[in-house]
Amino acid sequence: FQRCVGMDALNSLHSTTYEIDEKHGTDYHKRFLEFVKMIQKENLVIGGAMTDPKGDRSKGPSEQDDPDLFTRIVDSDEKGVYVSGAKAHQTGCINSHWIILMPTIRLTQNDKEYAIVGAIPADVKGLTYIYGRQSCDTRVMEGGGDIDLGNAKFGGQEVMMILGRVFIPWDKLFMNGEFEFASMLVERFTCYHRRSYACKTGLGDVLIGAAATIADYNGVPNVSHIKDKIIEMTHLNETIFAAGIASSHQGHKMKSGVYLNDDMLAQVCKHNVTRFPYEISRLAQDIAV
Repeated sequence: FQRCVGMDALNSLHSTTYEIDEKHGTDYHKRFLEFVKMIQKENLVIGGAMTDPKGDRSKGPSEQDDPDLFTRIVDSDEKGVYVSGAKAHQTGCINSHWIILMPTIRLTQNDKEYAIVGAIPADVKGLTYIYGRQSCDTRVMEGGGDIDLGNAKFGGQEVMMILGRVFIPWDKLFMNGEFEFASMLVERFTCYHRRSYACKTGLGDVLIGAAATIADYNGVPNVSHIKDKIIEMTHLNETIFAAGIASSHQGHKMKSGVYLNDDMLAQVCKHNVTRFPYEISRLAQDIAV
């Protein structure tokens, strides 16, 4: 299953925790590195939980009528903190091993309790998942052959995560009230994650290959308009890939030692992904007909 969200969260936290420590004298970066060592040693999948329900978009977290529309610290003791709230549209969290909770927007002094980053096991006490169905997941359940089902038991899904006094020990806490770093973390995560959307070109490769095979089966691989469509599919797919690679190539080194890819090219990569795969699919349907 996909690891991009967790990988993007780890990369963005590497530099952000380093810079929080630099300003505040905290030890978040050391805690974070110990967590990464554990994850790497055990080869675990990380879910990155950033999106909150948000409620009234014109108001900040502390201004909402319902304080749990954003994830927040509600209590603490000598062992750690307790958080409540929710995370929405969480793809893959239900079949990850650990989940990293992160803020989702720029925060102010009044939002300090919402400036929380912490790692929790996916089956931690107090966490409830509301499972969201996907448009085509009934095919997995209906039987009739498994030629194109993929991994029926551990495929993609979206969930709403409800957190009711979920405990996070101090050593798994990587931000605790440093509200001025929330936007930095969000921006860096977004930069990595939108570049990661170049993964869609792998799906494009499969679809282009399938379309070419269908054209061959139909006896029309050399017909000019068929070749033109396959060329256009390839052009669109490689354009997505090129933006992602360019974003990485134009990256720069951060204070902590990790590299951050180019932000503008990452946005272009994501913009291409919101448009080109659908045109690739349309052309594939034309060839199949």
